[in-house]
Amino acid sequence: MGECCNNKEDISLSCHCGANDSFKSNSSQLKCQNCSVKKKVRSEKEFKALLNRLSRIEGQVRGVRSMLENDAYCIDILTQVSAINAALNSFNKVLIANHIRTCVKENIQAGNDEVVEELVSTLQKLMK
Repeated sequence: MGECCNNKEDISLSCHCGANDSFKSNSSQLKCQNCSVKKKVRSEKEFKALLNRLSRIEGQVRGVRSMLENDAYCIDILTQVSAINAALNSFNKVLIANHIRTCVKENIQAGNDEVVEELVSTLQKLMK
């Protein structure tokens, strides 16, 4: 699969609403025609990169739990929590960049300007 998966016609997915094969393709995005839930088809490269980042973050969180269970010094725990926050922020930056390059771009090209407000709202939440 390339950087952007463009062959969406053969994708068969189930939705949490119970509908099967109800997803309508919009390039790298899919939208359930029954309940309007959105899904994103990621390239294997993007998927693996994001999953690897999350796996590292999970390991860091388990490390903090272990530190707490072993009565580690407060500052040492706080230092590790700060590193976890930085890793989550980095994950968000990669995810939002990919979102803009694919979903936002494709929606704007298709004439769906609502995606801009969705992006603005999301960025405001991330910047709290």
